[in-house]
Amino acid sequence: MTHTTGSVEVICGSMFSGKTDELIRRLRRATIARQKVQVFKPAIDIRFAVEKVRSHAGSEFDAVPVKSSTDIPALIQGETTVVAIDEAQFFDKGITELVGKMADSGLRVIVAGLDSDFRGEPFGEMPVLMAKAEKVDKLQAICMVCGEPASRTQRLVNGQPAGYNDPVVIVGAAELYEARCRQHHQVPGK
Repeated sequence: MTHTTGSVEVICGSMFSGKTDELIRRLRRATIARQKVQVFKPAIDIRFAVEKVRSHAGSEFDAVPVKSSTDIPALIQGETTVVAIDEAQFFDKGITELVGKMADSGLRVIVAGLDSDFRGEPFGEMPVLMAKAEKVDKLQAICMVCGEPASRTQRLVNGQPAGYNDPVVIVGAAELYEARCRQHHQVPGK
């Protein structure tokens, strides 16, 4: 099945908000509809499996790891109608132009990623992708301090909130990060 027009969908939120689960849900539905799906992820993301996107809840879908957005065009197969990109915040600035070109060519492009970094600031190209998308879904997690809805990612270093000047990119999971609400998100030095 081909789409009559391309589109861009963005799934964003904090860590542990279900972004990858939602991405996989949409990919499974596209597969059921007999659409040809291809999934890409940054090569830096080796937390669970190299050639899969996998959620913290355990859902997974085959994916191709790439080092740069410039690697993706040559990998798109002719019959593909749906392209998904997970962890888009880790890609270079070229990801925005590429996503736009793919949608302009008639592809349904689904992008998932963190909308903000551990500082609570816009992360990578995600804000631009959100602005240019036809559909944006911002998911929330549960605050690990109070149980309220959480929209922020708290980085912890030895159990304490990471400082503002700590590195932005450290790929990790529960041992380094947790979801927090606005009230409980802390960034010393901000």
